[in-house]
Amino acid sequence: MAMIKGGHLVGKYLKEVENVDMVFGISGGHLESILDSFTEYKIRAIDVRHEQAAAMMAHAWSVYTGKPGVCFLTAGPGFTNGVTGIANAYLDNAPVVVICGRHPLRDDLKGALQEMNQMDVVKPITKWAATCYDIKRIPEYLAIAFRQAVEGRPGPVFLELPPDILNVKIDESLVPMPARSTRKFTVHPDDADLKAAADIINNARNPLFIGGSGVGLSFCSDCLGQFIDQTGIPFILTNNGRGTLPDNHPLSLWDCGNLGLMVTASLADVIVLAGIRLNWLLQSGGIIPPSAKVVRIDIDPHEIDRNRQADVGLVGDCGSVLGQLVPLLDKKEHGEWLKTIKETSMPMIEGELKIRQTASDPIHPIRLTEQIQKFLGDDALYVIDGGDTAYYGLTGFMSKHRAGVVGASSGLLGCLGTGIPFAMAAKLAHPDRKVLLLNGDGSFGFNAMEFETMLRHKIPVVCVINNDCAWGMIKHGQELSIGCDRLQCAELGTIHYEKMVEGLGGHGEFVTKDEEIIPSLKRAFESGKPACVNVMTDPTVTSPATLLFCESLKMEP
Repeated sequence: MAMIKGGHLVGKYLKEVENVDMVFGISGGHLESILDSFTEYKIRAIDVRHEQAAAMMAHAWSVYTGKPGVCFLTAGPGFTNGVTGIANAYLDNAPVVVICGRHPLRDDLKGALQEMNQMDVVKPITKWAATCYDIKRIPEYLAIAFRQAVEGRPGPVFLELPPDILNVKIDESLVPMPARSTRKFTVHPDDADLKAAADIINNARNPLFIGGSGVGLSFCSDCLGQFIDQTGIPFILTNNGRGTLPDNHPLSLWDCGNLGLMVTASLADVIVLAGIRLNWLLQSGGIIPPSAKVVRIDIDPHEIDRNRQADVGLVGDCGSVLGQLVPLLDKKEHGEWLKTIKETSMPMIEGELKIRQTASDPIHPIRLTEQIQKFLGDDALYVIDGGDTAYYGLTGFMSKHRAGVVGASSGLLGCLGTGIPFAMAAKLAHPDRKVLLLNGDGSFGFNAMEFETMLRHKIPVVCVINNDCAWGMIKHGQELSIGCDRLQCAELGTIHYEKMVEGLGGHGEFVTKDEEIIPSLKRAFESGKPACVNVMTDPTVTSPATLLFCESLKMEP
């Protein structure tokens, strides 16, 4: 009679059913049996220095691999430390499986160590949350968790496991191991709606396609490519959908940047929205002119008419819906429309284009991104974290890879500190690619100690800090709203962050001159170590993102 601990059932299920080979978290007494199962079943555990980084790494793992990320949290403060990462995954629709310890069931209401009501805290920010009370049902609950994470609109799930069932043994033959679910459930839009959508697209003169994270989660590069080739529609892919088709595709509008998107949308007569929410970054639908027709594709039916009623709504997985549309679409070219887009949009970013090509003292952040791009090209993975920094990186970097340019802090939570965990996960998922993290100096501080994690686990990420000595977006927002003489909690000063990384055993560079940028990057990558290139940039520069953010906060009298 072979006996197995409840905690070992966790590792057994993860490895043998879900093929999980990497998990993220911090150790804790309540998790001891689960931790031992990672050793038993040869699952690599990346132990971080703060639980929020673990949840963020699991989130990023799902972005870079297309598989649910798994993190483990111990009870009480381990759980609460992870809440920010869970909330960020929830608003980003990222499939994350959170396995969490708790105080023993036998000690309920006795004042046990780390006793708290975790379930009521986490339920509003997860797709599904449950506590397993029976050792025999641990694999069953894990199977439910993985299904819930990925089916329909993805999102984080939470499974709480008390030590009462983790630290006891059971006859292994009494615990059936569920088979991994391979069923795919695809909602099929009504044929009449598909025909109506195709008619609108076929008759468009100035069409635009905007794709979001739903495109990325669908892994639909083939279907999307066929759709774009057939229709000739200019497109832009945002959020985690970026890179499903390369940024340098002839019909991609990323060379016009975010400002170009605003202009194009205002001139379009048909807009196809796929897997993207009309949130504040798109003025909650305000960028779409009233006269434009809207075709909306989303796996969540509640999104179809949110913030802007769709002329045709197609509910389903983006790749599946696009594949069903292609046979109904006429072969089109929109060369004149594309020319109009470029002629109208490019003057808006003419100033930025000149800055990219011109050295300055102090270094302009746009010039910094241009030099990084010049050095690394489009074969790298770029991660961006910050306020103003996010704008500079998202508009300045181009990649040929899916999720090749990820604004880690640009989700609906606007969560700073995500960059370092995201970059670590990117490197672990793609060890053969160079990973460049562009960090604001403020956002760098949230998870800076994860450089020690990088060193311990040999994760050679190069982080470039866009150091304007401030919480730049906040500082410039205050300057615009309350005046330069009343700045509060916005300035940080000159800090040698690279010295901290050197102290931990990594590689550090301090850069103040334009001509130093590329040589410092070369040395950083050649070091083979986690590296910090701390670049002092112009503290007076305000990005268009700050102007948009300030405008969004204005209240009507």
